[in-house]
Amino acid sequence: MKALKPRFNREQRVNFLGGCGTIKTYQPESGTWLYLIEMEMGPEPDVGRIGNETRIFLPEADINY
Repeated sequence: MKALKPRFNREQRVNFLGGCGTIKTYQPESGTWLYLIEMEMGPEPDVGRIGNETRIFLPEADINY
């Protein structure tokens, strides 16, 4: 099954349930698109941060403008 043209672009700011962020990359997945989103970072927690903990993969249906 061929995926349609992606609805979102790299470096585009988007919203989703649980937050907002910026699209870093995307790839076709089962007739739709899967996006790697870097979430906006709030204040650093007392325990610090570890690597890419602020990046998540979401399917196109879970993302809004």
